[in-house]
Amino acid sequence: MHLNHDNDAPAAAPITFDDFLRVDIRIGTIVEAEPFPEARKPAFKLKIDFGPAIGVKKSSAQIVDRYAIEDLAGRQVAAVVNFPPRQIGKFMSEVLTLGFADEEGAVILFAPDRAVPNGSRLF
Repeated sequence: MHLNHDNDAPAAAPITFDDFLRVDIRIGTIVEAEPFPEARKPAFKLKIDFGPAIGVKKSSAQIVDRYAIEDLAGRQVAAVVNFPPRQIGKFMSEVLTLGFADEEGAVILFAPDRAVPNGSRLF
């Protein structure tokens, strides 16, 4: 999947509200972050707790430019939890952690501005 980091790109083609609801975006808390030296692009391996219904899931996140690994545990993040798992090298990424590109193209994590329960769904 090609991700467009171009801030000047036009809006995507229209979708229905039902299409939007098919994408399950939840809040979770990072419980562990590890280096991922084998990744093609610099990344961290994350374990994210999405609460009792979904549990702890793994994700690879290309966020090394703006985040120190020791600052990630305890941070809430948003992720798509209903994509099929994706093999990245020897690592199985189970969710897609969401972020936005800053002016230089580095990824900034997407999170609520106040704490919400793990597993809360975006609507």
